[in-house]
Amino acid sequence: MSYVNIWVHAVWTTKRREPVLNKKARFQVFKHIKEISVLKGYHVNFINGVENHVHCLISMNATGSISTLMNNIKGESSKWVNDNKILKGYFDWQDEYYAVSVSPHEVPKVRNYIRNQEKHHSNSTFEAEKRSLFGSDNQSPAKP
Repeated sequence: MSYVNIWVHAVWTTKRREPVLNKKARFQVFKHIKEISVLKGYHVNFINGVENHVHCLISMNATGSISTLMNNIKGESSKWVNDNKILKGYFDWQDEYYAVSVSPHEVPKVRNYIRNQEKHHSNSTFEAEKRSLFGSDNQSPAKP
């Protein structure tokens, strides 16, 4: 039997980074993302975010790919938000996302970082967070 221990820290934003995810909507969307992931064979270990973006710590399965995982999570969650009228108006995620592998030893640190998103963003912008995640040159193949 194969043993797979692949952890991914994924970040994605609302379309045009619009601050539309109020606390009530975030709770509902995050719960649904966890449900989608179970059905698709992923394990969302921790999810949190603020009005315009989401951080997610995910344990991948042996046959999954990052692009499939992100398409499933983002596509099905945005459809669910619109079908269930969770928010006023049409909702969509930005096409791009950030995903990086996480050492199993770093999982608690990443989980804690994700847990504290509201506190973190009370005194830091998303742009500052991008610089922190991507490094000072801010170059990434897929910037959220």
